[in-house]
Amino acid sequence: MTIQPPDLPGLGETILTLEGVSKAYGEKRAAQDVNLRIPRGSIYGFLGPNGAGKTTTIRSIMRIILPDSGRIELAGRPLAGAMLDHIGYLPEERGLYRKMKCGDQLVYLAELKGVPRRDAVLRADRWLERMGLADYRDKKVDSLSKGMQQKIQFAATFIAEPVLVILDEVFSGLDPLNIELLRDMILEEKAKGTTILFSTHMLAEAEKICDSICLIEGGKVIIDGPLDRVRAEFPLRSVRVAWEQDVTPPEGLPGVIRMTRSEGTWRLTLGEGADLDALLHVLTGLGRLTLYAANRPTLSEIFLEAVARHRGEVRS
Repeated sequence: MTIQPPDLPGLGETILTLEGVSKAYGEKRAAQDVNLRIPRGSIYGFLGPNGAGKTTTIRSIMRIILPDSGRIELAGRPLAGAMLDHIGYLPEERGLYRKMKCGDQLVYLAELKGVPRRDAVLRADRWLERMGLADYRDKKVDSLSKGMQQKIQFAATFIAEPVLVILDEVFSGLDPLNIELLRDMILEEKAKGTTILFSTHMLAEAEKICDSICLIEGGKVIIDGPLDRVRAEFPLRSVRVAWEQDVTPPEGLPGVIRMTRSEGTWRLTLGEGADLDALLHVLTGLGRLTLYAANRPTLSEIFLEAVARHRGEVRS
């Protein structure tokens, strides 16, 4: 029997809610009062340094462990029992039946999630085709390369068409071509309405695909919200400039604390409260500008700055 998905709220509403989720192991508080609301149909970056509490929070969502306190809801209903069949989970520690044929593996895992066998076979064939692995349908998993096995597990995560997918370090160990392939597929699945919780250390990749991000540090959420809004909370840190003629900017530029040259342009790192108008006036006096571009903070810069703020450190 096919399990019917839970009633979903309208587009743009919250699909996953965590309220006050906490978990301790002895004296170590792995998750501390975690509150999250993940918008339906979005890609939500779940970021943080090693040991920050990401894995504990994800395992609490999947009921691999039970939190000491707090509440977790899927589509407005307490997450329990068969509702987990509506969540696809690709853990960092991969796990496939190595002696099973690739096609049979996908069919079996789909059936475990309630997909009728006939549909499961059709979906398995479609996913193998999408992954470029159609010729490996009858090959055993342990005959495939590590990258191919990872693609099989990626397909298994989506094959039951869950409403929410949790991807934990999905790009780990993949070459650039396969990273691009899976990135495109993640965006395709989002376009179909799937919500994706994307946990990764690869901040450049998170920046390419995430609509919203959460940064967790020491078990606590220290940043949460749409990526554009998060960027707006962090000041401009640098500008890039270049001149028609070769110019070396002088020391003592107003508001500039560091200058570095790369690929024919200068990156001027700004101090707090830098006056961009005053800086531009000086720069135009040095020659005809061919480039003057504000560098919005990268996700990596935001990550480092936010963690430093949380730890009470000072970054220049």
